[in-house]
Amino acid sequence: MPGANVQRFEDAPAGVAPVRGDLHVPAKSSGDGLVLTHGAGANCQAPLLVAVANAFCESGVAVLRCDLPFRELDQQGLRRAVELLREQIRGRIFLGGHSYGGRQTSMLAAAEPGLVDALLLLSYPLHPPKKPEQPRTAHFAKLRTPALFVHGSRDGFGTLDELQTALKLIPARTQLLSVESAGHELSTPRNRATLGPAIASAFALFAAA
Repeated sequence: MPGANVQRFEDAPAGVAPVRGDLHVPAKSSGDGLVLTHGAGANCQAPLLVAVANAFCESGVAVLRCDLPFRELDQQGLRRAVELLREQIRGRIFLGGHSYGGRQTSMLAAAEPGLVDALLLLSYPLHPPKKPEQPRTAHFAKLRTPALFVHGSRDGFGTLDELQTALKLIPARTQLLSVESAGHELSTPRNRATLGPAIASAFALFAAA
């Protein structure tokens, strides 16, 4: 993208969870950085992640868009990614993910308060589709990191009303950005060009509050 440098990133020493993906280096850095990961069955090349990473980078935030290692190592991999990005960034560090990736980032942040400055949770999978009796919110009461949730109005993994109710379980500051007529993937033909910048702008205001 114009004004940015996207570099292949890989760190896989023996004995630790590997970190592989792409590092977006802004032309004019704000000093802040974001680790961003994908949902189940996807990878860091998912179009939504690329669009969000490009928008954040355009605003001056370095973004490490990375693959999850594999299930039991996922949170270890995210922790390692945060550590690696912190070696290059002098400012705040944020952590985000789409769907399953967002769930893993929130669970990691709940277990390790202070690891990052804020969370970006895209299409948080509140419960399996059509199974609201199986909520994925057990860790919410321990989450003390500010979190911006971005959620489609037609998401089958949880309605906007269900998510608003669930956010009351979180003791940290939260905000919900709803995306009209969007499903779990968030992106639609109508919002494809504007969604990334809208998320980056909303997160900048949220993180500055």
